[in-house]
Amino acid sequence: MKNLFSITFILFVFVSYLQATETPFIELGGHTDTIRSAAFSPDGKKIVTASDDGTAVIWDAESGKELQKLEEHSACVNSAFFSPDGKKIITASDDCTARIWDAESGKELQKITEHTVWVQFAAFSPDGKKIVTVGDENVVIIRDAESGKKLHGLKNTHEFWSALFSRLEGHQGWINSALFSPDGKKIVTASNDETAIIWDAESGKELRKLTGHTDWVRHAAFSPDSKKIVTASDDCIAIVWDAESGRKLHWLEGHHDWVQSAAFSPDGKKIVTASDDQTVRIWDVESGEEQRTLQGHTNFVLSAVFSPDGKKIATTSNDNTARIWTLEE
Repeated sequence: MKNLFSITFILFVFVSYLQATETPFIELGGHTDTIRSAAFSPDGKKIVTASDDGTAVIWDAESGKELQKLEEHSACVNSAFFSPDGKKIITASDDCTARIWDAESGKELQKITEHTVWVQFAAFSPDGKKIVTVGDENVVIIRDAESGKKLHGLKNTHEFWSALFSRLEGHQGWINSALFSPDGKKIVTASNDETAIIWDAESGKELRKLTGHTDWVRHAAFSPDSKKIVTASDDCIAIVWDAESGRKLHWLEGHHDWVQSAAFSPDGKKIVTASDDQTVRIWDVESGEEQRTLQGHTNFVLSAVFSPDGKKIATTSNDNTARIWTLEE
């Protein structure tokens, strides 16, 4: 009986270890510096990564093969995202520009140059008609995706008012991310001022400020139904919020270092977080409980995102690699 207990205990420890560290993955090792972000294409067949080596790279999500390298930036690339139709990619860089690329050929289609210093973040709206860019000026700018021109909620053609109402001003510190809600009606921003702000995407009006973190908020994202928001912070936690009332629903506590990013699964039932503690954690949205830990990166994990079918997770790290993890059913 004692031997049986010992064998059972050893098997339990072994299975737990496998669950934490042996999730199958493909390593994307073509960058030569820190990889800041990764995003799947809408069909889940490709991934684009953004790196401090000044490039963004498009990969085959099944094989991990490099398909295209986007090389026109002259400084670190901070973020990269596909357009909703998967035909374009938008990148943000420390070279003070955001750029739009053809996702098939890798050709640069548009260069946005109005930011005065670095561009931290850039993303498309759900309908692909608008883009949002974030620079170090502590403002968010909404633009027409086709022309690159600034937009505003009051439909005023005077240049002064156009410039004024296209800039979302309310944070007191650097803004780290800005994303549209899936229904396209709102934008959520995350800032070093320890807050996230929800904005009306049409008028630029501040709707609600989310306060509760005690350190920089690195990232904020909506749930697929636009009813919840998750924020990631240097206070080592992520918080799930009700997007309408701003009420805190869950504190996701378990990381031992800064939480760099947080994202919902496509069905809205899970959240994945990435942390400087070198782990990626998966959480249940309903209960706020941790379900799984992914380990393997050898330096800070800077981003984590689900694939469109929810069966994979892409992660990026200061170890100069990205990984595509396959989640077992």
